[in-house]
Amino acid sequence: MTNLIISELAIYPVKSMRQVQLKASNMHMGGLKYDRRWMVIDHQGEMLTQRTVARLCLIQPELINPEIDCGLSINAPGMTELKIVVPENLITRRVKVWDDYCNARDAGDEAAKWLSQFLGLECRLVYFPDDEIRIVDQTFAQPKDQTAFSDGFPILLTSQASLDDLNSRLHEDIPMARFRPNIVISGCEAFAEDDWKQLKVGGITLRIVKPCSRCTIPNVDINTAERCKEPIMTLVNYRKRDHKVFFGQNAVADGAGLLQVGMKVEVV
Repeated sequence: MTNLIISELAIYPVKSMRQVQLKASNMHMGGLKYDRRWMVIDHQGEMLTQRTVARLCLIQPELINPEIDCGLSINAPGMTELKIVVPENLITRRVKVWDDYCNARDAGDEAAKWLSQFLGLECRLVYFPDDEIRIVDQTFAQPKDQTAFSDGFPILLTSQASLDDLNSRLHEDIPMARFRPNIVISGCEAFAEDDWKQLKVGGITLRIVKPCSRCTIPNVDINTAERCKEPIMTLVNYRKRDHKVFFGQNAVADGAGLLQVGMKVEVV
Protein backbone atom coordinates (compact mmCIF):
# COMPACT_ATOMS: atom_id res chain seq x y z
CA MET A 1 0.00 0.00 0.00
CA THR A 2 2.58 2.54 -1.13
CA ASN A 3 0.29 4.54 -3.42
CA LEU A 4 -2.27 5.68 -0.90
CA ILE A 5 -3.46 9.27 -1.32
CA ILE A 6 -6.17 11.52 0.04
CA SER A 7 -8.74 11.66 -2.76
CA GLU A 8 -11.44 13.67 -0.96
CA LEU A 9 -11.64 16.09 1.97
CA ALA A 10 -14.96 17.30 3.33
CA ILE A 11 -16.39 19.08 6.33
CA TYR A 12 -19.94 19.38 7.60
CA PRO A 13 -20.10 22.85 9.18
CA VAL A 14 -23.65 22.16 10.37
CA LYS A 15 -24.27 18.72 11.82
CA SER A 16 -26.44 16.62 9.46
CA MET A 17 -26.57 19.23 6.68
CA ARG A 18 -24.83 18.75 3.33
CA GLN A 19 -21.06 18.50 3.06
CA VAL A 20 -18.61 21.16 1.92
CA GLN A 21 -15.84 19.64 -0.19
CA LEU A 22 -12.37 21.11 0.17
CA LYS A 23 -9.05 20.92 -1.64
CA ALA A 24 -7.18 21.60 1.60
CA SER A 25 -7.95 21.97 5.29
CA ASN A 26 -6.14 22.61 8.54
CA MET A 27 -6.53 20.40 11.56
CA HIS A 28 -8.47 21.89 14.48
CA MET A 29 -9.56 20.25 17.76
CA GLY A 30 -8.31 16.90 16.51
CA GLY A 31 -10.32 17.17 13.30
CA LEU A 32 -10.73 19.36 10.24
CA LYS A 33 -11.21 23.05 10.91
CA TYR A 34 -14.86 24.20 11.16
CA ASP A 35 -16.24 20.66 11.02
CA ARG A 36 -19.57 20.33 12.89
CA ARG A 37 -19.29 23.63 14.72
CA TRP A 38 -23.02 24.31 14.22
CA MET A 39 -26.01 22.15 15.13
CA VAL A 40 -29.80 22.29 14.90
CA ILE A 41 -31.61 21.60 18.19
CA ASP A 42 -35.19 21.05 19.26
CA HIS A 43 -37.03 23.06 21.91
CA GLN A 44 -35.42 20.94 24.64
CA GLY A 45 -31.88 21.54 23.40
CA GLU A 46 -31.38 18.07 21.94
CA MET A 47 -29.64 17.56 18.60
CA LEU A 48 -31.68 17.11 15.44
CA THR A 49 -30.17 14.93 12.71
CA GLN A 50 -31.23 13.15 9.54
CA ARG A 51 -32.18 10.17 11.69
CA THR A 52 -35.42 11.96 12.55
CA VAL A 53 -35.40 15.00 10.22
CA ALA A 54 -34.32 13.83 6.77
CA ARG A 55 -34.85 17.27 5.17
CA LEU A 56 -31.65 18.47 6.83
CA CYS A 57 -29.79 16.79 3.97
CA LEU A 58 -31.30 19.32 1.51
CA ILE A 59 -29.72 22.34 3.23
CA GLN A 60 -26.40 23.42 1.74
CA PRO A 61 -24.09 25.41 4.03
CA GLU A 62 -21.15 27.41 2.72
CA LEU A 63 -18.39 29.17 4.64
CA ILE A 64 -18.55 32.92 4.02
CA ASN A 65 -14.98 33.86 4.96
CA PRO A 66 -13.09 30.85 6.33
CA GLU A 67 -9.88 32.82 6.86
CA ILE A 68 -11.69 34.76 9.58
CA ASP A 69 -14.31 32.53 11.22
CA CYS A 70 -17.06 29.95 10.72
CA GLY A 71 -19.74 32.34 9.47
CA LEU A 72 -22.18 30.66 7.09
CA SER A 73 -24.65 31.06 4.31
CA ILE A 74 -27.32 28.37 3.99
CA ASN A 75 -29.53 27.54 1.02
CA ALA A 76 -32.39 25.10 0.53
CA PRO A 77 -35.04 24.47 -2.15
CA GLY A 78 -37.72 27.16 -2.11
CA MET A 79 -35.91 29.26 0.50
CA THR A 80 -34.04 32.56 0.31
CA GLU A 81 -30.35 32.39 1.15
CA LEU A 82 -29.63 33.16 4.79
CA LYS A 83 -26.32 34.46 6.10
CA ILE A 84 -25.37 33.59 9.67
CA VAL A 85 -22.62 35.21 11.70
CA VAL A 86 -20.78 33.54 14.54
CA PRO A 87 -22.64 34.59 17.73
CA GLU A 88 -20.63 36.98 19.86
CA ASN A 89 -23.04 37.06 22.80
CA LEU A 90 -22.01 35.31 25.98
CA ILE A 91 -25.47 33.86 26.58
CA THR A 92 -25.27 30.10 26.22
CA ARG A 93 -27.71 27.24 25.83
CA ARG A 94 -27.19 23.83 27.37
CA VAL A 95 -27.46 21.39 24.45
CA LYS A 96 -27.27 17.62 24.19
CA VAL A 97 -25.36 15.40 21.75
CA TRP A 98 -26.20 11.81 22.60
CA ASP A 99 -25.26 11.56 26.30
CA ASP A 100 -23.00 14.62 26.30
CA TYR A 101 -24.06 18.10 27.38
CA CYS A 102 -22.33 21.16 25.92
CA ASN A 103 -22.54 24.91 26.27
CA ALA A 104 -23.45 26.46 22.92
CA ARG A 105 -24.30 29.93 21.62
CA ASP A 106 -27.65 30.59 19.99
CA ALA A 107 -27.55 31.89 16.40
CA GLY A 108 -30.65 34.06 16.86
CA ASP A 109 -34.31 34.24 15.93
CA GLU A 110 -33.84 34.80 12.19
CA ALA A 111 -31.96 31.52 11.77
CA ALA A 112 -34.46 29.73 14.02
CA LYS A 113 -37.40 31.01 11.94
CA TRP A 114 -35.73 30.05 8.63
CA LEU A 115 -34.93 26.51 9.80
CA SER A 116 -38.30 25.99 11.48
CA GLN A 117 -40.09 26.99 8.28
CA PHE A 118 -38.06 24.68 6.05
CA LEU A 119 -37.96 21.70 8.38
CA GLY A 120 -41.56 22.04 9.52
CA LEU A 121 -40.86 21.94 13.25
CA GLU A 122 -39.73 24.25 16.01
CA CYS A 123 -35.94 24.37 16.16
CA ARG A 124 -32.95 26.62 16.67
CA LEU A 125 -29.35 26.82 15.44
CA VAL A 126 -26.46 26.83 17.90
CA TYR A 127 -22.70 27.28 17.66
CA PHE A 128 -19.90 25.43 19.47
CA PRO A 129 -17.70 28.22 20.90
CA ASP A 130 -13.91 28.16 20.82
CA ASP A 131 -13.61 27.95 24.59
CA GLU A 132 -15.93 24.95 24.98
CA ILE A 133 -14.41 21.47 25.48
CA ARG A 134 -16.11 18.18 24.68
CA ILE A 135 -13.92 15.16 25.42
CA VAL A 136 -14.49 12.07 23.28
CA ASP A 137 -15.31 8.60 24.59
CA GLN A 138 -12.36 7.63 26.79
CA THR A 139 -13.00 3.93 26.15
CA PHE A 140 -11.35 4.40 22.77
CA ALA A 141 -9.39 7.64 22.91
CA GLN A 142 -6.93 9.62 25.02
CA PRO A 143 -7.68 12.22 27.72
CA LYS A 144 -6.76 15.17 25.50
CA ASP A 145 -8.89 14.08 22.53
CA GLN A 146 -11.85 16.36 21.89
CA THR A 147 -14.47 17.19 19.31
CA ALA A 148 -17.32 19.64 18.67
CA PHE A 149 -20.80 18.47 17.61
CA SER A 150 -19.75 15.25 15.83
CA ASP A 151 -21.52 12.08 16.97
CA GLY A 152 -18.50 10.77 18.84
CA PHE A 153 -15.12 11.39 17.20
CA PRO A 154 -13.69 14.29 15.20
CA ILE A 155 -12.73 12.43 12.00
CA LEU A 156 -14.50 9.83 9.88
CA LEU A 157 -12.26 8.11 7.37
CA THR A 158 -13.28 5.83 4.48
CA SER A 159 -11.67 4.39 1.35
CA GLN A 160 -12.85 4.76 -2.22
CA ALA A 161 -12.33 1.03 -2.80
CA SER A 162 -14.81 0.19 -0.05
CA LEU A 163 -17.50 2.31 -1.70
CA ASP A 164 -16.67 0.79 -5.10
CA ASP A 165 -17.08 -2.68 -3.59
CA LEU A 166 -20.44 -1.72 -2.12
CA ASN A 167 -21.67 -0.13 -5.35
CA SER A 168 -20.74 -3.30 -7.26
CA ARG A 169 -23.38 -5.08 -5.16
CA LEU A 170 -26.12 -2.45 -5.61
CA HIS A 171 -28.52 -1.92 -8.51
CA GLU A 172 -27.75 1.81 -8.42
CA ASP A 173 -24.56 3.51 -7.27
CA ILE A 174 -24.69 5.76 -4.23
CA PRO A 175 -22.31 8.69 -3.61
CA MET A 176 -19.73 8.67 -0.84
CA ALA A 177 -21.42 11.75 0.62
CA ARG A 178 -24.18 9.54 2.03
CA PHE A 179 -21.60 8.12 4.49
CA ARG A 180 -20.46 11.62 5.52
CA PRO A 181 -16.68 11.04 5.71
CA ASN A 182 -14.10 13.75 6.31
CA ILE A 183 -11.24 11.95 4.57
CA VAL A 184 -11.46 9.52 1.67
CA ILE A 185 -8.35 7.52 0.78
CA SER A 186 -7.68 5.93 -2.59
CA GLY A 187 -5.09 3.35 -3.64
CA CYS A 188 -5.94 0.50 -1.26
CA GLU A 189 -8.08 -2.61 -1.41
CA ALA A 190 -11.69 -2.57 -0.24
CA PHE A 191 -11.98 -2.34 3.55
CA ALA A 192 -8.22 -2.25 4.04
CA GLU A 193 -8.98 0.49 6.58
CA ASP A 194 -10.35 -2.18 8.93
CA ASP A 195 -6.76 -3.18 9.74
CA TRP A 196 -5.18 0.26 9.99
CA LYS A 197 -4.04 1.52 13.39
CA GLN A 198 -2.17 4.71 12.49
CA LEU A 199 -1.67 6.78 9.37
CA LYS A 200 0.94 9.41 8.59
CA VAL A 201 -0.03 12.31 6.33
CA GLY A 202 2.58 15.02 6.09
CA GLY A 203 3.48 15.80 9.69
CA ILE A 204 0.14 14.60 11.07
CA THR A 205 -0.58 11.23 12.66
CA LEU A 206 -4.12 9.92 12.40
CA ARG A 207 -5.00 7.42 15.11
CA ILE A 208 -7.72 4.96 14.12
CA VAL A 209 -9.74 4.63 17.31
CA LYS A 210 -12.96 2.78 16.46
CA PRO A 211 -14.83 1.25 13.50
CA CYS A 212 -17.85 3.33 12.54
CA SER A 213 -21.15 1.55 13.17
CA ARG A 214 -23.77 2.91 10.81
CA CYS A 215 -27.25 4.14 11.60
CA THR A 216 -29.95 4.78 8.98
CA ILE A 217 -28.52 8.09 7.71
CA PRO A 218 -26.78 6.50 4.66
CA ASN A 219 -30.26 5.34 3.58
CA VAL A 220 -31.36 8.96 3.10
CA ASP A 221 -31.19 10.09 -0.54
CA ILE A 222 -29.34 13.40 -0.20
CA ASN A 223 -30.99 14.79 -3.35
CA THR A 224 -34.60 14.11 -2.35
CA ALA A 225 -34.54 13.43 1.43
CA GLU A 226 -36.41 10.19 0.74
CA ARG A 227 -35.63 7.22 2.98
CA CYS A 228 -34.49 4.11 1.12
CA LYS A 229 -33.59 0.55 2.11
CA GLU A 230 -30.12 0.79 0.61
CA PRO A 231 -27.25 0.70 1.25
CA ILE A 232 -27.77 -0.66 4.78
CA MET A 233 -29.82 -3.63 3.52
CA THR A 234 -26.88 -4.80 1.40
CA LEU A 235 -24.22 -3.95 4.00
CA VAL A 236 -26.02 -6.16 6.51
CA ASN A 237 -25.13 -9.15 4.33
CA TYR A 238 -21.35 -8.75 4.63
CA ARG A 239 -20.47 -5.91 7.02
CA LYS A 240 -22.46 -6.90 10.10
CA ARG A 241 -21.06 -8.12 13.39
CA ASP A 242 -22.24 -7.88 16.99
CA HIS A 243 -25.63 -6.71 15.68
CA LYS A 244 -24.09 -3.61 14.07
CA VAL A 245 -23.20 -2.63 10.49
CA PHE A 246 -19.76 -1.10 9.93
CA PHE A 247 -18.46 1.19 7.19
CA GLY A 248 -15.49 3.51 7.75
CA GLN A 249 -13.24 4.26 10.69
CA ASN A 250 -13.34 6.92 13.39
CA ALA A 251 -10.04 8.71 13.90
CA VAL A 252 -8.31 11.43 15.90
CA ALA A 253 -5.42 13.60 14.68
CA ASP A 254 -2.25 14.04 16.69
CA GLY A 255 -0.66 17.36 15.88
CA ALA A 256 -1.65 20.24 13.66
CA GLY A 257 -0.96 20.88 10.01
CA LEU A 258 -2.38 21.14 6.54
CA LEU A 259 -4.07 18.28 4.71
CA GLN A 260 -4.55 18.47 0.95
CA VAL A 261 -6.24 16.34 -1.67
CA GLY A 262 -3.52 14.35 -3.41
CA MET A 263 -1.24 14.05 -0.37
CA LYS A 264 0.43 10.68 0.15
CA VAL A 265 -0.74 8.56 3.06
CA GLU A 266 1.50 6.12 4.92
CA VAL A 267 0.16 3.21 6.97
CA VAL A 268 2.19 2.94 10.18
